[in-house]
Amino acid sequence: QVQLVESGGGLVQPGGTLTLSCAASGRIFSFGVMGWYRQPPGKPRELVSTITTGGITNTSDSVKGRFTISRDNAKNTVYLQMNSLKPEDTAVYYCKTEYIDADWYSLRNAWGLGTQVTVSS
Repeated sequence: QVQLVESGGGLVQPGGTLTLSCAASGRIFSFGVMGWYRQPPGKPRELVSTITTGGITNTSDSVKGRFTISRDNAKNTVYLQMNSLKPEDTAVYYCKTEYIDADWYSLRNAWGLGTQVTVSS
């Protein structure tokens, strides 16, 4: 079982910056793709950005050029640097990771509980 602990959310003014962190731990053989998703109020959850263990990224067009995903494989942590924030970026941001568990060597997915990001003046 894996635990994901997210941090870094909060209230920020338009044009501001926030950095989200997500640290993974548990009985894990290895981690795979890690990423961030978000769910704006009244809307379905959507992809923000993902990153492979080798650093290959996939980022939504809506945040490309403003958000940067990165990861520290030694710390099993993924980050999301969010610049030039807009009111439409307001959402609950969720961390997700693929992993192979250490007991059954099965490929699984885990989600964090989410962290609120509010962009407002």
